[in-house]
Amino acid sequence: MFVFVADSVANAVSVIDTSTNTVTATIPVGNAPFGTAIAPDGKHAYTANGGADTVSVIDTSTHTVTATVPVGSGPQAVTVSPDGTRAYTANNGANTVSVIDTATTTVTTTIPAGSGPYAVAITPDGTRGYVVNASDNTVSVIDTATNTVTATIPVGGYPASISVTPDGQHAYVVNDVDNTVSVIDTATNTVTTTIPVGNSPVGVATSPDGMHAYVANNGADTVSVIDTATNTVTATIPVDTGPYNLAAGYVPTT
Repeated sequence: MFVFVADSVANAVSVIDTSTNTVTATIPVGNAPFGTAIAPDGKHAYTANGGADTVSVIDTSTHTVTATVPVGSGPQAVTVSPDGTRAYTANNGANTVSVIDTATTTVTTTIPAGSGPYAVAITPDGTRGYVVNASDNTVSVIDTATNTVTATIPVGGYPASISVTPDGQHAYVVNDVDNTVSVIDTATNTVTTTIPVGNSPVGVATSPDGMHAYVANNGADTVSVIDTATNTVTATIPVDTGPYNLAAGYVPTT
């Protein structure tokens, strides 16, 4: 397995071979790459270049950029649909989401979002996208069939990241200024619970079984563990300085 890391200062993507824990390739991309996503089939990686207003498409077998796609201003994050046919970028400076057809590597639609879109998540069934708008404290809900915003959900102050549970029933949004997590019921597109966490939460991930959400508290140097059945914090884990993002998954024990 390989991990692709966006190096925002170096304008490159580092490729880590997890079997040896070494960097096996460094791929030049656009200016200030902020986010990277790998397609479900593993054949391509997509990197949002926030300083270049582009997305670099990387062939994961050759570790080369095969296409550069112009998108909106200041793309902060990119995600790929579960079926791998589309990539979505949150364009922070343009207040839009660009939809990339991965077969043609072209932008087919540009969707107006809220102010300062910072991250985007797609439901497991691929029918909806949830975009966190950091500057107006909302989440835009996109119908991916029509590429239109069908709902706007008020959340806490400066939402920075979002994670949808594996069953698609809830979305967890971290609110950097409020030190909270907003829990969205995706059936009604309403916030049903607000959970206090650590100082300045900026990253969130849900476990593959959907039983827990993990929150990176950048200002507290901790990770909050949320029980998704009760929506309460059941543990607070000290980590190293300035945790910013995180991922939750199963790894081999041998």
